[in-house]
Formats: sequence, structure tokens, C-alpha cells
Amino acid sequence: MNSRRNFLRNSAAFAGGLGLMEMVPLELIAKSRRRVSPNDKINVGLIGVKNQGFNNIRAFLKLSEVNLMGLCDVDENQLNKRKDDLTKAGFVVPFLYTDYRKMLENKDIDAVIVATPDHWHCLIMTDALLAGKDVYVEKPVANSIAEAKAMVRATEASGKVVQVNQWQRSQKHFKEAVAYVKSGKLGTIVNTKTWMYRGTDPLPILPNSAVPAGVDYNMWLGPATKRDFNANRFHYEFRWFWDYAGGLMCDWGVHLIDIMLWGMGVGEPKSISSTGGKRIFPDDVRETPTYLNVTYDYGHFSNTWEHYMGVSGSQYGRGHGIAFIGTNGTLIVSRNNWEVIPDGSKNAVKIDAVPLIEKSDIGLDLHAKNFIDVMKSGKLEDLACPIHAGALVATHAHMGNISHRVGEKIFWDAAKGQFDNKAANALIKPIYHNGFVFPKF
Repeated sequence: MNSRRNFLRNSAAFAGGLGLMEMVPLELIAKSRRRVSPNDKINVGLIGVKNQGFNNIRAFLKLSEVNLMGLCDVDENQLNKRKDDLTKAGFVVPFLYTDYRKMLENKDIDAVIVATPDHWHCLIMTDALLAGKDVYVEKPVANSIAEAKAMVRATEASGKVVQVNQWQRSQKHFKEAVAYVKSGKLGTIVNTKTWMYRGTDPLPILPNSAVPAGVDYNMWLGPATKRDFNANRFHYEFRWFWDYAGGLMCDWGVHLIDIMLWGMGVGEPKSISSTGGKRIFPDDVRETPTYLNVTYDYGHFSNTWEHYMGVSGSQYGRGHGIAFIGTNGTLIVSRNNWEVIPDGSKNAVKIDAVPLIEKSDIGLDLHAKNFIDVMKSGKLEDLACPIHAGALVATHAHMGNISHRVGEKIFWDAAKGQFDNKAANALIKPIYHNGFVFPKF
């Protein structure tokens, strides 16, 4: 008990002015863990150990019943680094894998965390379900509309627990904001806005080079088009190339548009219209647009998504966020806080302002706990972000990108699962390469 008290006090001090324990050292996490009966342990494996993958496993290891059974990555350099990080902190890492399929053969593993580049999510998740594992999968759930829908079908067929890492759904202040939207106090919501202004530098052109030692590059490519190795397409920067991801729209857009969809309770849009391109940093190597403005129309209201790379401006004084614009007032929510600004017009119903309410918890920690709790209870309805929610917002993100790529406003037929545009329809389902086969779901 004293050890746990010391952990909490030291962690709070480490977090400093944040007032939250978001950057707790691994050593303190290890010391905070209580003894758990072997029968109550949940064995977890991590696939994709760099960046967000390691953030995810840190959140899971704060739960004493979670037992880390193995790490998997195609880059042995990252694999060994993360094993060393964990070992020095006092954690045991029984198994290392460079091929996720070998990890899935381990019958002692109950669940896997999928934190690879986007183009791998679908195949790994569906393979994991077939292997009888529960899955915690990174956003966006897939790199295409067809993959997202296949993942829904695979989850439904399996009956397993699948949580999408859109962790904002577990945060108290987002829940409060969405509850306010659903209360009707804003009046008729005629428009919503979602945006991200990301200050960044151009990505310079780099020549192709030899594959780094310790990297299984063929496995990294997986179902993507065979290409020579280029450092710009590897690790973090992969997200700016269509083969593997969908740019800022799929990186941040899925988080923010997801809150809009949750609050408004809508499904797929009727039409999608995008403008943008490489207006900022036109000569850098990124394929995905550095500026994009997308309008989604649902018939009774519309949503806009806007992102900038290289511009750190803001809407409503925030560099990112979601705005629900109603006839009585506007609610704005971001990862930091939420508020309601009443409308001052004479026709508006008077509502009280809601002054800034700051975030008070750690969404990722709560999201991991929710997944483990549902694994133990079997109550799938308690999942904070089930596969259906993840697939819906991933579909939105890809629709916005597809409209941009074909250069036209496109209309979606939800019943048929297709657009009114031949070129757009050709982008719904990816072609798998290198011997990999699209999942049969």
C-alpha cells in the first residue's frame, strides 16, 4: 500500500504542471503493480512497438492484471530497444517476434495490440480474430473503405472483443460535451466543424537507400506495392503516402470527426466534396494533401473538416477541435477542454454559458482499462469504441481523401456501398500485393 502511495505521489510530481500522470516512468509503473493470481492474468502481445504502440503498452501495464507476453516488430532495432526499456524497468518480456503470425500461434496470448502502419491493420486484426485473440487496434482501423467493412464483418463473425484506439471516447470531458450535444440545449444543429492546424516543416526529397540492418522490409511492405526502400516512407513518415496511410485526415481526422459522429448520431454521408492539395510545401515529397477542406452532407446538416500542414492557426482559439453550431449556441471541444457559447441573436432560446471545463483524466489509460474490463465481463455493449464506430469514421476519412483524389464532388449510395463515380469506386478496395490476400469476410 505504501509502495502504491509513493508511486502516486512521485508520478504526480513528475507530471508537474499538467496535473496528470501521462508521462509516468516505466520504473514507477512497474513498482505500482500489485500481485495478481495467475488465473486472473490477461496475457497481451504488442505488434508494432515504436511510437504509439509503446504508448499503448505503457497504458496497459498500469493495469496489474495485464501480463506482457511478447513484442513483435519487423525492425529488430526497435524490438531490442523496447525490450531493453522494459527489462531495465523491471518487466519480463518472455517472447520476441519479427513475424506477427508466429505471435498469433502462441496459445497463451489472450489479446494483441495492433499498432503497425495503417496498411497492415486489416490483415493482422482479421488473422488475430481467426486465431481466437481479442484485439485492440490502432486508428484508423484500415487504409481503405473495403478493409474497414471487412473488419466489421470479421468481428461480428468472431464474437471477440475489438476495441479501436479512438481513446477520446473514454475521456470524461468528451463524454460530458457529447452528452450536452445530445441534450438538445443547443437547439437545431445546422452545421458542425472539425479541424486540425499542424505546424510542421516540409519533408525533403531523399534518395532510395539500402534497407537498414535488422529490418525485414518485405514484411514491412506486406500487401503494399513493392518499392525500393526510402527513409521517407518508413516509421513515422509512412502516414504521408497513399500506399500505407491517408495523411492528416486519417491521422487526426478520425479522432475529431469521430466525436462529431458520436454527438450527432449519424451514419454515412450522402455526398462528399473536397478541395485542397499541395498548396503548402508544394515541392516536398508527401503525397497526401498539405491543405484539405472537406464538406460532408447528411441532408439535415453538414460537417466540414479542414486541415493545414505548416500552418499553426486556429478556430475558436484552438489548433484542433470540434464545434457543434446550434440555433441556441455553439459547443466547442478539444483534447484540452470544452465550453458552450450562447447565441446572442433575438431568435435564440436563452441558454447559460458553460465556461471552460478542462480535461481531468488520461483517455488512453481509461480506454485500455475499458478493453480489459470488457474482456473480463464479456459485455461487448460496454466497449467505448467498438469496431463499428472505428469503421464508420475511417470510412468518412477515406471518402474525404477519395473526393480529393478524383477531383470531384461524389455521392455515396449506402445500400450499394459505392459512389456515383467510377474513379472513386476504384479506390474503395485496395489491391493486395506480394502474395498477401484480401481477407475473405
